Amino acid sequence: MLQYTAMAQKTETDWKATLTPDEFHVLREHGTEHRGSSPLLQEKRGGTFTCAGCGQPLFASDTKYESGTGWPSFYRPIEGAIATTTDRSYGMTRIEVHCASCGGHLGHLFPDGPPPTGERYCMNGVAMRFEPKKT
Repeated sequence: MLQYTAMAQKTETDWKATLTPDEFHVLREHGTEHRGSSPLLQEKRGGTFTCAGCGQPLFASDTKYESGTGWPSFYRPIEGAIATTTDRSYGMTRIEVHCASCGGHLGHLFPDGPPPTGERYCMNGVAMRFEPKKT
């Protein structure tokens, strides 16, 4: 069982009060947003992608790439930002990616990404926010 920092733990009622219905569905119920629906697919500015549930920095913008899948994809998370578990839903085995701070479901990890890691962190855009680099 994964353990998350106490500061980000909330009750289901607290989560429902602070998240939109779509954010709650993805982050707390392990849902998936519709392919191609995230505005973050088009985000090209420098900055940081953070957890929509708790604000934890997750991915630096320079690790984002166009995977062609319809979901924001990254080849490396910020160190210590994510946790993973085995997901055996839908008759397959995948690696599920969670925020290391609040445990929110972010997406899945696949071994078909670009160098230098060969990994694709396929994330739900609704589970993240973007903070542009301060100039």
